[in-house]
Formats: sequence, structure tokens, C-alpha cells
Amino acid sequence: MSTYESTKVPELAAQAVLAASDEMPAGSLPVRGYNFNRGVDFAALMASYGTTGFQASAFAQAVAEVRRMRAWRLSDEPISDDEPEELLDPEVRARTRCTIFLGFTSNLISAGTRECIRYLCEHKLVDVLVTTGGGIEEDLMKCMCDHYIGDFALKGAELRRKGLNRIGNLLVPNRNYCVFEEWLMPILDEMLEAQTARGARWTPSKMIKLLGERIASEDSVYYWAARNDIPVFCPAITDGSVGDMLYFHSYKNPGLVLDVVDDIREINNAALHARHTGMLIFGGGLVKHHICNANLMRNGADFSVFVNTGQEFDGSDSGAKPDEAISWGKIKADATPVKVHAEATLVLPLLVALAFVDGEPTADAAVAAAR
Repeated sequence: MSTYESTKVPELAAQAVLAASDEMPAGSLPVRGYNFNRGVDFAALMASYGTTGFQASAFAQAVAEVRRMRAWRLSDEPISDDEPEELLDPEVRARTRCTIFLGFTSNLISAGTRECIRYLCEHKLVDVLVTTGGGIEEDLMKCMCDHYIGDFALKGAELRRKGLNRIGNLLVPNRNYCVFEEWLMPILDEMLEAQTARGARWTPSKMIKLLGERIASEDSVYYWAARNDIPVFCPAITDGSVGDMLYFHSYKNPGLVLDVVDDIREINNAALHARHTGMLIFGGGLVKHHICNANLMRNGADFSVFVNTGQEFDGSDSGAKPDEAISWGKIKADATPVKVHAEATLVLPLLVALAFVDGEPTADAAVAAAR
């Protein structure tokens, strides 16, 4: 009889395809997305991300992790035997919060996500900033001149002839940098005079605070950082237009010195002396590693959220998953870190809305939103 004429399912195939399953762990959530028959309810839509899967669920976990870092108080912890006297007071313990390190690459200042970062500084919702050189100058420049929406497909040679610089699908007229130079050069002269006459020691963070004070614009991230005493660390301050201006200034009025050693002491001590720390990092490269390395000084951050498009296959720190940071002691072994594999302009506004402005969507709400 031909195999195709048999009415019995082959035993091997049945065992392979119809194998029995273990029971799902208690509390497991069914996969359900948002039900648009309910109309458009953005709070419910965001809540449904938790049960959508893939990066939607990673985003929901990131929201929960940020809300945990914001909710932590020293009063949540038992009093240790070696607790300093000043931290025994219940009210002091209730006021002692997690120190939040916010890292972002310069493109997020070039884009409209700058306004999200400004909001966090304006309302003192983060404690330490780390960015790149472009993340400084682009903010200050935008207080004087606009950037514009362009297109990824615009040709570089044609833009060069027109004096337009392309950042992805954004356009920055070269005139903006000329205006920035006119504003910055007199401040560099003042810094050099203070260094020469009074022995002032300038670091990148002190320079950025001065620039934030001088810009006098509530649109600026660094205006609010200076006003709220939020330190800004930028070890790559020379990698961009500020570096260009420092280069030109070294010929016009030489001698200005920026001390990076004091800044590394400051950021490492900010982590070392914090009772709990949280890392919220958008993008990779220098900003990600600089924050993570500072938290190594305390044997790891307690809360961590990374948002970037990097992959780990090339061995870069940008793409490294949080578990790699645990191996270095940059995240605590018992932490619950989250990485969202996504482009930050899609995620940052939503994360600010849900984790800093609004309440936290719960798993129960996510399931309810799908029904």
C-alpha cells in the first residue's frame, strides 16, 4: 500500500508537530493589540504596547523602568549599619531620590526632540546630562537661527553650492554657524581673560554652564540646565563647531585651556556618591559609554534604559545590550535594564509623555485596551 493511501498520521510527525506544552507561568499576558473599534484613545493605545510584542513591548518595559527610577526613594531601603547620621532622618530619606543620568547624541538636539530634552531640564526631572559637541552648539544656534526640514535624498554637491548642510533630512544654512561664531568668540575672549587675570580654570562643563547663562533664551536646553544647576558633561566638546571656534580662537587670541580631568572627576563622583542611579541614554557612542563608565565607579547603575538602532554583532558599545554592561559592572547584576531597538525621534517624545508627564500604563490596562 502506498504511503499516501495510509489514514494514520505518522507517529514521528505527530510527536514533532503536536508535542504537548507546559502550562504558561502564572501572570503571563496574552498577545493583544489595540482595538480601533473603540475609537482613538491614545492613553489606551500606549497601554496596549505592553501586550503587542516586539519593540512595542520593549518600549512599554522602558516606560516602566523609567517610572521605577523616578519613583525610588531612599526611604524604600532598610537603614544600613553604617548609614551616615544625616540620612537617618525619615524626611531626608523620603527626599533622597535616584540620580538620573540623561545621555543624548547631537542629532536629537538638531531634531525637534530638543524640546523634549529642554522640558526635562526646565522641570529638573533629570540630574546629569551627557552629550557630544554638536549637542551643545546646535541648541545654542537654534536660539539665534532656525534649522529646516529637508529630505534624505537631497544631493550633497548641490547643497554645498548653496551653503546648506544636511543632517539626515534636516537642513542647516551655513549662515547659522557664522552667527554662532559672532556670538561665541567674545565669550571665549572673556574666558581667556578670566584665566589669565584671575587664574580661572575652565572645564567643558563650566564653559557649557557659562554659555547657558549667556544665551538667555528659555528655548535652550542649556539655559535651563544652568538655571537648575544640572551639570552638562561633553568630553568631545572639540568635535564640532565649538571645536572649530576654539581652533580659530587659538590663532586670534591664543592660550585658552579646557581641563577635561576635573570633569571626569565630577561625573564619576556624581555616580559614586549617589545612593541610586538611573541611566536613560538615547543613541550610542561616546554618550552611552561615558555614562556607563561613570556608573562603573559605583559597581553599576540600578536602573537603565537604552534606546538606539545599534546592533551587537560588530562588538561596538553603541549596539551592546545591557547584559554586556552588567559584565563590566556598569549595571547592577540584579537590575532590570531595558533596550529599545528603535530610532530615538520616534521614542523620546512618547517616553517623556508617559514616564515624566503622565501616569504609567499597567499590564492590566494594556489587556483591557485590546478588548
